[in-house]
Amino acid sequence: MYYNPYLKQQILKVPFAKRLKNNIKGIGQAAEIVIDTFLCIVKGQINIKNTVIQMVEVGYMSFPIIFLTSFFTGMVLALQVGSATANLFNEPVYIGMITGYALVKELGPVLTAVVITGRVGAAITAEIGTMKVTEQIDALYTLGTNPIKYLAVPRFISCILMLPLLTAISNIIGVYGGLLVANLSWGIPSTVYMGDILDVMTVQTFFHGFIKSFFFAGILVTVACHKGFQCSGGAEGVGKATTSSVMMSMILMLISDYFLTDLLVSLKID
Repeated sequence: MYYNPYLKQQILKVPFAKRLKNNIKGIGQAAEIVIDTFLCIVKGQINIKNTVIQMVEVGYMSFPIIFLTSFFTGMVLALQVGSATANLFNEPVYIGMITGYALVKELGPVLTAVVITGRVGAAITAEIGTMKVTEQIDALYTLGTNPIKYLAVPRFISCILMLPLLTAISNIIGVYGGLLVANLSWGIPSTVYMGDILDVMTVQTFFHGFIKSFFFAGILVTVACHKGFQCSGGAEGVGKATTSSVMMSMILMLISDYFLTDLLVSLKID
């Protein structure tokens, strides 16, 4: 077949074709970052100081907002479940079971990932993006420092380790938030509330949400680093990259949540 370079140029001028090309190129660039980061970790090229700093930033500094989010989510769930079951059965029942299941399997991992995306994912993109547009990353290359090793590796490790831990903490806080409402608003003893949870919840139930958090962490940090390293256009470009990073991370998390749920259920991890 005769190759026509002019036809190729005309096709790429079509907005959809150009956007598709950029998206495919972006996927390749993100995959390259992940592979380079993994190779650095395998080779032991880890900056311990930067990694600890990032772990404190992702984990400890995110605790207050995670506490508020999960605590009030548990309270709202208990209030809604109590109201719904009181209308159906003339008394509030199954509050502990439904609240615990909803938090541990779904709301805990997803809400924690979304909140951390808004706080940490945006910060990662903004930090790396600012370094990119001010040519600090080029300076790292000039000094013989690998930007992936210096910037991406600590953030990958901290997100992969801290997000599952925050998810587990979020589950516990949410359950106790529901306990407070169940006890004060519906008069359910704490022993009955906790008994409902422990009677039906298994280790597989906990791991159902816990495993998801590792994938959410990978999506968060991959998108954030990729958008940061590909940032251009000065301060305006940094703002656009940060917004794009947060929105894309959330969309990918919600899409992957369905497929992860289907996979885990098929593997009897539910």
